[in-house]
Amino acid sequence: MIDWHIVCDFDGTITRTDVIDSILQRFADPRWEAIEDEWLAGDIGSRECLRRQLSLVKAPPAELLGFFDSIDIDPDFPDFVAHVIGLGASLEVVSDGIEQGIARILARHYVSLLPILANRLRQVDHHSWRIDFPHSSDACRAASGNCKCKSTPSAKRVLVIGDGQSDMCVAATADFVFAKDRLAEHCERNGIAYARFDSFAELPALLALLPNASAANATSFNVETQELFHHV
Repeated sequence: MIDWHIVCDFDGTITRTDVIDSILQRFADPRWEAIEDEWLAGDIGSRECLRRQLSLVKAPPAELLGFFDSIDIDPDFPDFVAHVIGLGASLEVVSDGIEQGIARILARHYVSLLPILANRLRQVDHHSWRIDFPHSSDACRAASGNCKCKSTPSAKRVLVIGDGQSDMCVAATADFVFAKDRLAEHCERNGIAYARFDSFAELPALLALLPNASAANATSFNVETQELFHHV
């Protein structure tokens, strides 16, 4: 048994593409790109960014559902879920994306029992939508739609799996991080303990290298383990 609580991002981590960006590219007024630039520049948080961008989406429900059904996930993710649950770890999908889309995409790939913490899409009229933020926090340093730090229990060690900006805040407080892309670069720049990965097929072996002592004991990894992950 292991005592890790795994906080796993969705867009760009479980999926190969960012689902919300793909929705905006296909269904939104082009003004969404200027809003994206404000977010990337740090002028607004992701909650404000998503609120404004999703109000520009015009699509009937059937088209959105059909779009969700076109999204593929990392083919090794279902096996990884079965592996970590078998080890006794807990795993939540925690995303700044859309809860209904995540649930539908995962169910299509036979992953249907995981807790999902994400934003919720609401229909305004036949073609228009808004996004609600049930997991936001006014204290969130990143002004995110979903404050991922709220999903980290104090009783367990926290392992974050992610790829981008929405994972950076929670990565700073995690016990360890499996990272792709911008998140890996962020961890490298800021001295956050991490291992870089590309596919969930790599993660069972990496997970086996993590120490199994309780979080209250000690600091982190021994010198040999730190050195090993430094070269991953």
